[in-house]
Amino acid sequence: MTAVYLSLKQVGERLGVKNAAAYRLPEPDAMIGTTRGWLPETIDRWNSARPGRGVGGGRPRKEER
Repeated sequence: MTAVYLSLKQVGERLGVKNAAAYRLPEPDAMIGTTRGWLPETIDRWNSARPGRGVGGGRPRKEER
């Protein structure tokens, strides 16, 4: 069976972001020349283990007046 690897663009689509290169992605599962490739399972596992926004939930919202 042929393994299917995700390109950087496909990783971004899978994560729902425009620029996946801005993230510290895991080591690629394959290299073809200088092109990196990830197995879908690798990206899914990495994404599920990423830390959230923290206990405080980020910056407090401004109060409406």
